[in-house]
Amino acid sequence: MEFETLGIAEPILKALREAGYVEATPIQEKTIPLLLDGKDVVGIAQTGTGKTAAFGIPILQKLSEKSFKVRGPRALVLAPTRELAAQIVEEFKIFGKFLSPRDDPAGPNFNYLAVYGGVGIVPQIKALQRGVDVLVATPGRLVDLMGQGQVDLRSVEFLVLDEADRMLDMGFARDVGKVVKSVPENKQTLFFSATMSKEILELTDKFLRNPVKVEITPESTPVDKIEQCVFFVDRNNKEELLVSLIRDGKMDRVLVFASMKHKANKVAMILNKHGIDAAAIHGNKSQFQREKALKEFKCGAVSVLVATDIAARGIDVSGISHVINYDLPNEPENYVHRIGRTARAGAEGIAYSFCEAGDRNFLNQIERIIKRRIDVASHKWHSLAAKNAIGVEAKPSARKQGVGRGVGRDKKKSGGGRGRGRQGDRSKVVGGRTSGSRRVAMGRTRSRR
Repeated sequence: MEFETLGIAEPILKALREAGYVEATPIQEKTIPLLLDGKDVVGIAQTGTGKTAAFGIPILQKLSEKSFKVRGPRALVLAPTRELAAQIVEEFKIFGKFLSPRDDPAGPNFNYLAVYGGVGIVPQIKALQRGVDVLVATPGRLVDLMGQGQVDLRSVEFLVLDEADRMLDMGFARDVGKVVKSVPENKQTLFFSATMSKEILELTDKFLRNPVKVEITPESTPVDKIEQCVFFVDRNNKEELLVSLIRDGKMDRVLVFASMKHKANKVAMILNKHGIDAAAIHGNKSQFQREKALKEFKCGAVSVLVATDIAARGIDVSGISHVINYDLPNEPENYVHRIGRTARAGAEGIAYSFCEAGDRNFLNQIERIIKRRIDVASHKWHSLAAKNAIGVEAKPSARKQGVGRGVGRDKKKSGGGRGRGRQGDRSKVVGGRTSGSRRVAMGRTRSRR
């Protein structure tokens, strides 16, 4: 079903067309009309089914019908991880690109903000003080901000709990409860989960008003039609491996996935330096640059397109022979989404994935979700350390942080310990206890999701 048939406002339709969105996914087709009609919704759907658009589009449309003058957040989205929170904000920006207040067509656009632990809290506080329309938050950091009196949730009109089952699994039930009690009762609530467990049922009964249940059966994935190989490789050898694969494999149309925007730029630059025509596409590129790169890729002017997950959402190019995961995704469902860019319309395809030691756990998660072992490729730079990594060595190292930006380590709810730096946060205490006000001033409050 096309978006035009769902009652979506023209400014949003224009943004969707520009971003390459044409047909609504099943979860979008069923959910958008219900939200536009003011219903509470419980959505049972897997990651990668288009949930963000399913709630983001109707929320933005309904918010745009009113004045933007309220300083506190009017829409609140809770997400279990910092990566998902950042991704949701990026997609909201895409959908709301051409929106302005109905009572002031020349007025400002929406303000969006993602707040999560592992980074300094002071910039987040300053952004909240300037005014935010759509706030996307991990539960722990939001509770920290609430405890310090830095966020006012009394103006929230829309509450979204995304991947609720994961939030419960990660021990955020208490934090979620605190947040929900702090928002107005007269609000519209959307609750997404991949499963409908007893705990999820209890939450929906407690927090939603006569919700409509929308359940999407996971679509069959194309993994069985795609030849898949994993290359165990150390980080410092990934560039050479990529160049060798593309050059020696005589690949005509290759989509390479990188984890971050600057990494996509770097990989494209390296390929061009070795005589391989490549372009990068990601959220920091202008619309003109993204369209130009995509056009060149489609017509064959460049043989390699390097993309981040966000930018790849609108890519639908026939004839992609290879997908290469230069960086493994930290969300296993995104692996299926990525490799599905090849083997389209009944064609065959090939997917290669680079796995360094710190990504070993991600590979294990991917193999569980696709229910098969991925063949191991033999190559010049094969790394036994990456193949055999277990325990701490199989987890990503913590991101390096600047002064006042936290340390980005994971801390489980049940206690200390080292964890995945990409998915959580751990505070660093220097010289014993520090007062709450001093921690805020230093930008080093207890880092929580």
